[in-house]
Amino acid sequence: MTEVSSKELYEVKRTLEELSDKKGRGTELVSVYIPPDKQISDVVKHMREELSQSANIKSKQTKKNVQSAIEVIMQRMKLFPKPPEKGLVMFVGMIPRGGPGTEKMETYIFEPPEPVQTYIYHCNSEFFLKPLQDILEDKEVYGLAVIDRKEATIAVLRGKRIDIVKHLTSGVPGKHKAGGQSQRRFDRLIDLAAHEFLKRIGNHMNEAFLAIPELKGVIIGGPGHTKEEFVEGDYMHYEIKDKLITTVDTSYTGEFGIREVLDRSMDVLNELDVMREKKLMQKFLTELVDENGLASYGEAEVRRNLKIGAVETLLLSESLKSKRLTYECQSCGRLLEKTIKKSAEAPEKLCPDCNEKMKVKGSKDVVDDFVEMAEEVGSKVEIISAETEEGTQLLKAFGGIAALLRYRP
Repeated sequence: MTEVSSKELYEVKRTLEELSDKKGRGTELVSVYIPPDKQISDVVKHMREELSQSANIKSKQTKKNVQSAIEVIMQRMKLFPKPPEKGLVMFVGMIPRGGPGTEKMETYIFEPPEPVQTYIYHCNSEFFLKPLQDILEDKEVYGLAVIDRKEATIAVLRGKRIDIVKHLTSGVPGKHKAGGQSQRRFDRLIDLAAHEFLKRIGNHMNEAFLAIPELKGVIIGGPGHTKEEFVEGDYMHYEIKDKLITTVDTSYTGEFGIREVLDRSMDVLNELDVMREKKLMQKFLTELVDENGLASYGEAEVRRNLKIGAVETLLLSESLKSKRLTYECQSCGRLLEKTIKKSAEAPEKLCPDCNEKMKVKGSKDVVDDFVEMAEEVGSKVEIISAETEEGTQLLKAFGGIAALLRYRP
């Protein structure tokens, strides 16, 4: 499983916002989700069947619109000998622009950031967006373990799904009532058996967790002190130990214990992404107040720094609602660019060279524009949510555009 970047999540969010506003006059908006292993020929065959079935729709207008949407899908299918690596998502339908007769066919086709799991054909007055909405849910991967002297359970958390990897029992005997030398010898045997059990747990954890390159962290729980002995001892591989987030007390072991570990650490997990964003913003603010700090903000300044390759990490607010227009003079070919609000009409521009009226040649989402610039010079991109104090500060105080620099230009 590959990690979904903040940029990809932003793009899914933006697509969802756009699609969720689309409404058909009848049940005529078609949504199709195609898994990567689905044969295109099977999809086309199914579309033909749906085209035939649509002849039974009573409303002439709805029937016509559904059939038009299916025909568009069948035409587009010819462009794909097979689905892309993560599958294909298609949203096609007639969208009203105002009064009667203002409908326009709209088509959205893209590869999602995570593989499509199930083939879906859905026809309704709205596009079927739930599978895309599920991508926005937390899909990060964590290792979980619950440990005491008698048993241990190792699990992997992927999003909301818990997979039990291994359940181990120790065979470590309980307390012995003999006294004197026998008691001491028996205690040593118990300690040795407990040590061997912890080694076994560590080996299984290493085997399970080192095989997951996208593992974000590890949480260990248990009802007694054994979990602390395990954490403090030399039982885990150093890469796994470095990812230890916290230990928590539980009342249970086994699968109940794993669920208890998760319940007791949800606050910690929810904070991780927020903390990562906070750290980035705090670093930016620290650099900003330093006389020689490596920070930059504002659209024009950050653009300049990106063009010369000075930006290490580009920070963009996910709440930016702007577009970048490109104007062209029809007389002399002069190009100009201007950023305006997404909802605004393009203002008229006169060519500074020949004073002729310029024409809008292109329009691009300002986030897309910045991301493309960053990718050209190898700068990292972080899309910052506006849900934290720092995220709000980025949007309101710095225009939603800032950067951590490699060097001072």
